[in-house]
Amino acid sequence: MTVREIVTHPAPILRRKARKVTSFGPELQTIIDDMIETMRSAPGVGLAAPQVDIPLKLAVVEYGEDEDEETPPRLYVLVNPEITRKSEEKEVSTEGCLSIPGFVGDVERSLEITVKGYNRRGRPIKINAQGWLARIFQHELDHLEGVLFIDHAEKVWKVDEAPYQAAPNQAIPAD
Repeated sequence: MTVREIVTHPAPILRRKARKVTSFGPELQTIIDDMIETMRSAPGVGLAAPQVDIPLKLAVVEYGEDEDEETPPRLYVLVNPEITRKSEEKEVSTEGCLSIPGFVGDVERSLEITVKGYNRRGRPIKINAQGWLARIFQHELDHLEGVLFIDHAEKVWKVDEAPYQAAPNQAIPAD
């Protein structure tokens, strides 16, 4: 497995819609393994293929609800995922992104979602997620559509600084 370079804003690939995966062969398996290794070494809880300069509808997520670490986090591989249901109930919470290092923002997301797609072997999957897991999926699947958390953020700020109000589609201030 290889740790790949994570591309950062304003790399053009982060703003493009990803293409559907059409083959589940060895090349895809290598990409998935590399993405998992890259996510873990970052460290992060999710990574979408465009973040490692691969324009495919593919994301990996590793998250565990158990804070005392009795239960290890669960690894999800999502190929050609789509959100098929979102709850009307939403919550604003702070998010960051490996492709926008040093910045976080307050983003409103649905509290519960259903995701359909395929696992790494091409078998259909359906995941009902809520809370932080639902937030992580929404964040990663946005990447597959060329959308970044800053596009949804009510406020964006540099880590260790006070938040500021972001206008719609406002870019993050440069360092």
